[in-house]
Amino acid sequence: MGKLRQTALILGEGPTEFFYFKSLCDVFKRLTIKPDYPKHTNIKELDAKIAEGVAMGYSHIFCIIDMDTKDKEPERSQYQKLKAKYAKPIDKPKKGIYCEVEFFETHRCTELFFLYYFRYTSRPYETQEPLLKDLNQCVEYRKTIEFFIKTKGLHGYFERNGGSLASATVNADHSIEEKQTSGRVYTFSELGRLMKILKELSI
Repeated sequence: MGKLRQTALILGEGPTEFFYFKSLCDVFKRLTIKPDYPKHTNIKELDAKIAEGVAMGYSHIFCIIDMDTKDKEPERSQYQKLKAKYAKPIDKPKKGIYCEVEFFETHRCTELFFLYYFRYTSRPYETQEPLLKDLNQCVEYRKTIEFFIKTKGLHGYFERNGGSLASATVNADHSIEEKQTSGRVYTFSELGRLMKILKELSI
C-alpha cells in the first residue's frame, strides 16, 4: 500500500484566505489543499466547519485567524475555548479518523502576510485601512472578490509584481521572534510556520 495522500483543509474567516490559499495549490502540488470559509465569520460557524472537515476525513485542518476580531469579549474567550477543544489530535481509529487541527494567527489580518511578500514592518495598525494603504504602496490590492478573481491567483500576482513567498515566510517568522522577545501583541503573523508545514506535507 502506498503512502496515504496528505489532505489539508484550510479554513479562513472569509474570501481573502479562500482565494489566497487556492492560489497556493500550484506551489504545494503533492498536497491536496482545499480552502473553505464559513458563511458567517463567527466562532460557532468555524467550529461547525472544523467538525465537518474532521468527519470528511482530512488529515490536517489549518485555521487562519485574524486577531483583530479576537481582541474583545466575548470573541476572545470563545476563540480560546475553540483552541482548547482541538488542542489534541482527533483520533478515532474505528471510524478511520485521525486529524490534527491547528490555528495560525495574524494581527491584524491576513493582509499583513501579503505585505510581508514585499517588506517587513512591525508598526502597530489600529485598523485595517493603514495596513491596506501600506500594501498598496507595494502592489495594487483591493479587498474584493472581483479583484481576487482578476489577479488570476493572489500568490502569482504578488510574485509577478516583485514580492516573494520566501520573503513573506522569513518576515513572518521574524515578526513572531520579535513578538516573543519584546512581548508585543500586535503586527505579527504565524503564516510563515504554516508555509513550512505545507512544504513538509507536500514532499
